[in-house]
Amino acid sequence: MLATRSIRNPVIRLQAIVRHYSRIHDRNAVGKLVQRHRPGRLLGRPNDRINARLNPWSPRLIHARWLCAAKPPNGDPKDKNDNDIKVKIVGGKGATTANVPAQVIVPDYFPEVPCLTVSRSPVYPLFVKVIEVTNKELIQLLLRRFKIGQPYAGVFLKKDKKNTSDVVHSLDEIYPIGTFVKVGDYAITGDKLRMFVQGHRRIHLQEIIEGQPAEIITENETGETVIIKSQSKESQVEETITKQDEEQTVESDSGKQEPLLMITSENWAHLPYDKDPELKTTIKAISQEIMDTVRKLIKLNPVYYESLQHLIEANRKMVEDPNHLADFAASLTTSEPEELQAVLAEQDIRARLLLSLELLKKECALAELQHQIGKEVEEKNVNMQRKYLLQEQLKIIKRELGIEKDDKDAIMEKYRERLKDKTVPEDAQKAIDEELSRLSVLDSHSQEFGVIRNYLDWLTIMPWGQYSTENLEINKAKQILNEDHYGLDDIKDRILEFIAVGQLKKSVHGKIICFVGPPGVGKTSIGKSIARALNREFFRFSVGGMTNVAEIKGHRRTYVGAMPGKVIQCFKKTNTSNPVILIDEVDKISTSYRGDPSSALLEVLDPEQNVSFLDHYLDVPVDLSNVLFICTANVLETIPGPLQDRMEVINVSGYISNEKIAIAKRHLIPVAQNSCGIQDRNVSLSEDAVRALVESYCRESGVRNLQKHIEKIFRKAALKIVQGTDEITVDNNNLEDFVGQPVFKSDKIYESTPPGVVMGLAWTALGGSTLYIETVSNTVYENDSKSQSGIELTGQLGDVMKESSRIAYTYAKHFVSKIDEDNRLFSRAGIHLHVPEGATPKDGPSAGCTITTALISLAIDKPVRQNFAMTGEISLTGKVLPVGGIKEKLIAARRAGVDCIVLPAGNNKEFKELHSSVTEGLDIHFAETYNDVYNVAFESTCN
Repeated sequence: MLATRSIRNPVIRLQAIVRHYSRIHDRNAVGKLVQRHRPGRLLGRPNDRINARLNPWSPRLIHARWLCAAKPPNGDPKDKNDNDIKVKIVGGKGATTANVPAQVIVPDYFPEVPCLTVSRSPVYPLFVKVIEVTNKELIQLLLRRFKIGQPYAGVFLKKDKKNTSDVVHSLDEIYPIGTFVKVGDYAITGDKLRMFVQGHRRIHLQEIIEGQPAEIITENETGETVIIKSQSKESQVEETITKQDEEQTVESDSGKQEPLLMITSENWAHLPYDKDPELKTTIKAISQEIMDTVRKLIKLNPVYYESLQHLIEANRKMVEDPNHLADFAASLTTSEPEELQAVLAEQDIRARLLLSLELLKKECALAELQHQIGKEVEEKNVNMQRKYLLQEQLKIIKRELGIEKDDKDAIMEKYRERLKDKTVPEDAQKAIDEELSRLSVLDSHSQEFGVIRNYLDWLTIMPWGQYSTENLEINKAKQILNEDHYGLDDIKDRILEFIAVGQLKKSVHGKIICFVGPPGVGKTSIGKSIARALNREFFRFSVGGMTNVAEIKGHRRTYVGAMPGKVIQCFKKTNTSNPVILIDEVDKISTSYRGDPSSALLEVLDPEQNVSFLDHYLDVPVDLSNVLFICTANVLETIPGPLQDRMEVINVSGYISNEKIAIAKRHLIPVAQNSCGIQDRNVSLSEDAVRALVESYCRESGVRNLQKHIEKIFRKAALKIVQGTDEITVDNNNLEDFVGQPVFKSDKIYESTPPGVVMGLAWTALGGSTLYIETVSNTVYENDSKSQSGIELTGQLGDVMKESSRIAYTYAKHFVSKIDEDNRLFSRAGIHLHVPEGATPKDGPSAGCTITTALISLAIDKPVRQNFAMTGEISLTGKVLPVGGIKEKLIAARRAGVDCIVLPAGNNKEFKELHSSVTEGLDIHFAETYNDVYNVAFESTCN
């Protein structure tokens, strides 16, 4: 028998029941079995050397394994496993326990245990979990249990996962099935007890224990497990529970429910399955499926691999035993607490495995979704991350090589890179070099740094020496122009001439062309077609209403927000030095105190000056000689003379009715059908309806108003289709249902003109029109002395037209006196001359011949021939002078049903240039003097 003696402080009393079957006692074995227990140390650290003697009558036991090479001498079967020695360590007086015994054999049955609770997931057998306790009563209870060598507890899952308390006050707050755990390492930090617990078996909660009974587990002489209550004298531990411990116990306040600290439980074993071969096969198949799912889960989420490998190596039976395999599978998931509890509570092993497999499948599906989402996010960010890594590596490499550049150097390098493939003029290159030198010595945060940087941005982005490859094929250019526009032959011929010259010279220079014509005839759109035909870039800006010179020539760099003018902005946008620039509405340019933009355009449009155009912002010469400038205007009179002198003016006349109809068929109707979504519907617009639109609704020179009316027709047709109409045909009979009443009536006020009334021809910005001149005489007196002779003018006439009327009145008096000396009408009566449509201002000299003819017709009391009109300026001696707007006037005459017209002989050249469709069916007479007009006007027929 071994004796017991004291060792170094703290005093530890050790006792053991040693069964051995060798006559020789190995004293070194005791040192191997016993471990020293020091306060504040971690659990399980063995002391280097321990000398202890065991007293067989000590009530405290250390469970240990006795190592003996000898077998039982008598071979008693009941002793074949009795080579196990069970030893228990008990802390002596004054010891503050911070760990518990390491090699403690967990008893198979331990009914009374402290009650611990968890909220998220239960503790499964063979698994380790960290549990924190903050309740003072529960902490004191656990510490006392540790001191007496009972590091056991029951862990139960709370039903309400929002409950954060570590104690419960009713059995209804927890699930009845929990886990019997052994406490390993623990530590006290402040008012918190932190423990590592390991699950051992499932238990079923029975009832609450009132008070704090203490129990110890030992073995009797026959090797059976015995529970000894703490009330027995043999089981009392000296100085284990002190008065100080009792004083530290926290009493519950009166009126509050006592917390549930100790409970009784019984083991919750699984149902046997070994006797049913079919069930064993099913369990094996389910287990294999679980392992396959685990492998798949590891592939989807490699984070599981290391922890799973560690668990399997530490406890091989975890995957070999189906019961533990179910716990193992459930512990891998992030399922709901009630689902995890269901796995723990199930006794049927097949059902447990199926529950775990179901949870594992859900987790695998979730992992697949996470993997897919992560892959998508990674694909989106991979380029960004790769670029970032490469940039960082590049910085490190440059830093190592000593060629690292800061942001300023990178900016300067960017500017030099832009100029690498450009032919920069000497002046511009000098300015760039100077600004780069200034930039290199400035701080990147200074205000001047930003100004210089913006300036260099414009200088380096200019297309120095870069040109678009032009199309010099006449046939291709002609095809493009004809595709986009109908008519406009003068413009098309001029562009083809421009291309032909460039083809012969092998080089193309810029030109300045001005299109003058009424609105809607295609001046702006033909500019785009010209750019496409020449294969050049197109840029348009309007100067209508422009009052600031800086819009053309830019601002000085000293101003905040300064920028170049429109011309330089064009180069930046088109990135070529030979674009087509359309300057719109040059006749509507204005002047103000900020300068005259029309004067600024002189430098831009002057071929002698635009070779070195100087923008205020760039302040370096820019060559504009290769740019094709196209200007547009409605009237030529409001364009400043110096500006007109620098442009080649091409008059764009209005379209005649046949041209409008052709344009409507080829362009307007298909575009309108497409925009209204009825291109595939049975909607047709007859040619008669289009002609009626042109003559009664859209008489202006252009086709913009015609396009609006056609779109209006198709919009109403779309409404009818939606309402159920299958087929729609628009003709003269139902045209008014779509566009309303006609806007224009017949130009003829008189079916037959009486004496003193003559039809003249006028020109307006909207095209040509007919204009009646009406004259009547006041009371005729017998004596010239009593008369109030003279002429009265009404009809909102302008100054020029008033002067022309007085000239006509004087010449008519002279002409009548020559053909009839007795005719004294002009001497004895006053004349009233009126031009209808008095709300419309009228001016110009072209009505001179018409006014003269009306006065003579009144004097001789003879009407002019029917369907007759004229135009021309009259001089005081009877000369007929040329006028403008011949084409528009002839178009208006045709529209009014006029077939005989008198024109000044000086307009014979313009007449010959007119298209046959304009002059067809007209009897034209050219007059040099008024006698020629008189002979035609008062004859019965026109020859």
